[in-house]
This record gives sequence, C-alpha cells and structure tokens, in this order.
Amino acid sequence: MRLPKSFASDNHAGVHPDVIAAIIEANISDAPAYGGDPWTRTMEESFRAEFGPQASAYAMFNGTGANVVGLGLVLRSYDAVLCPSSAHINTNECGAAERVLGAKLVTIPTDDGKLTVEAVRDQLSILGNEHHSQPRVISISQVTECGTCYTPDEIAELADFAHAHGLFLHMDGARLANAAAELGCSLRALTTDVGVDLLSFGGTKNGAMGAEALVILKPELEAPALFLRKQGMQLASKMRFVSAQLTALLTDDLWRRNASHANAMAHRLADTVVDLPGVALHYPVQSNAVFPSLPEKVIADLQQRHLFHVWDEANHVVRWVTAFDTSAEDVDAFAADVRQAVLGD
Repeated sequence: MRLPKSFASDNHAGVHPDVIAAIIEANISDAPAYGGDPWTRTMEESFRAEFGPQASAYAMFNGTGANVVGLGLVLRSYDAVLCPSSAHINTNECGAAERVLGAKLVTIPTDDGKLTVEAVRDQLSILGNEHHSQPRVISISQVTECGTCYTPDEIAELADFAHAHGLFLHMDGARLANAAAELGCSLRALTTDVGVDLLSFGGTKNGAMGAEALVILKPELEAPALFLRKQGMQLASKMRFVSAQLTALLTDDLWRRNASHANAMAHRLADTVVDLPGVALHYPVQSNAVFPSLPEKVIADLQQRHLFHVWDEANHVVRWVTAFDTSAEDVDAFAADVRQAVLGD
C-alpha cells in the first residue's frame, strides 16, 4: 500500500534504508538485554565522537521520555522550567514534565519560538522568594516549534546567562540535525561548545524507526540517569535495536544528509508558492518546516487532497513539513495543487 506523501509531519515519514539495515544486522543472534550489548557500546562511542568525550548518551523510545528524564536530573519539586510558550514540553507533551516531575513550567511568549536573555531576565526576580517556584532550568528547542534556528552565539548567550544565575540550559533537540544542517555546523557547535548542559537528541524525525537519546554534557549530572530512565519507563530490554538506529544516523553523517535534504525540500516548496497572491510566510524557512498563511478557502480545498496541519486558525496559517524521503517530485506536485487552489485554474 502506498499512501499520498504527507506534509503534516516528519513523523509520518518512513525509515531510512540504512537504519533498517542496522536493525536487521542487530538481529543476527542473542545479546545481553538492557544495554549490555555491543551495539549500545558502539552507540555511546558514536555520541562521544559527535558531542565530545564527556558526553554520555542514553537510548530512549521517544522525545517526551528523553525530555522528562533529562529534566528530572536537575529539577526539584519546587523548581520551575523557563521555556517559550510554544515549546513542545508545554504544548504537545500532555503536561508530562509537570505530572511526572511535579515541577512547574513557566512559559514566555515569543515572536518566533526563540527565547532571549532579555525575556528570561524578567523571570528571575523571584529567585529566593519562598512563595514562588524557583527558576532552575532554561529549556529551548532546536529547531523551535516555529521552524526557526538558534545560532551558536544565541545559545552561548543563554547558557552564559543561565550559568551565571545558577540555572541549567536544556535543549529539546528533536530536530537538532536540521538546525546543524541549515547552519552548516556540527552538532557539537550547537551544544557542547556553547554551554548546553543536557539535551534530547531526535532520531525518529530524521529517519529512525523509533529512537531518541538523552545526551548529558555535564558529567556531574549523570549519576541518577540510569535510575530515572528506568523509573521513567524508557529502558528498552532489547536496547540493541534502538541503539543500532542511532549509530546508523551518526555513521558517515547520515543525520546531516537526511536533514539537509529535508531542509532543501522545505526551501523548494516555499520558493515555489511564496509569490502567489494571498500567500505569505509567517516565519522564515530555516529548517524543514514552512508556515505560510493562505486564503481560508484554499486551506479547506487542499486538505481534501493532502495531509497537513493548521498552525494558527485565526490567521489562516498552516504548517507544511518535509522529511528525508520527500522528493522534489512530491514537492512540485503539492506546489502545483497549491497554485491551482489559489489561482482557481
């Protein structure tokens, strides 16, 4: 069965053949469970090669789990996480961090999904006030939920500010690969080198079947990780099949090739439709997501034939997402339908 190409999410994409091959290769014999296998050791070495010798990686099932376990390393019950109001941990994780960890999310409005030091500074006046949850973590998404990217300098500024005030910097890296590909830099340049303390690393949106990782860049945070992963229901018994996927993505820059292609398809789509009457980009295209505003009638028409989400119903903004397996032909066919719907041809 072959379904029409979805532009709703990179979660809708299939699995890269190299990742499938890695899973099959890991299926050749018995192996110790719960991470005591050679595939997991190789995965850990691969992450150290990408993020630096102090990095520790823990394979997990999904991004929500990686975020919750990671935040659990640093949060106390009276602590708060400062994050954009659009952050995935706030809008699309069903209150998991608050429910599981008992901590508070303090959300900050942004124009483009990106926190700034100025916006965060206003939240720190309550430090030491026993009547308020205490800011403990600044959490950013790379890329943001608006498809925008933090530059290394922007991340470094936030990290320096966080550390100067005794806070940690957490990164939701579900699409970190897309940011690094767009900015033409290494994964390390956006994390280790600019002061990120811990992050979730996304594999599923970039060609994996179901594989994410918690990456700890501050070794003193590592001690509870094994226990919190188990308690957080993220410890895979047959971990080799998760680890093998992550290693495949980190081998020969597959992560970059996949992300670069997805980003290129998003730019191709945006460039093809942005000149149409009534179509405008709500956010700049900096990754594999396009957020155009469309005439209302066009949205309803297109959704009869194509799968994508409405991002901002009041302003008629939709979200189109491309993936590693989105072809130029997929983009051109979709863009032709958009053009037809707008122009009424």
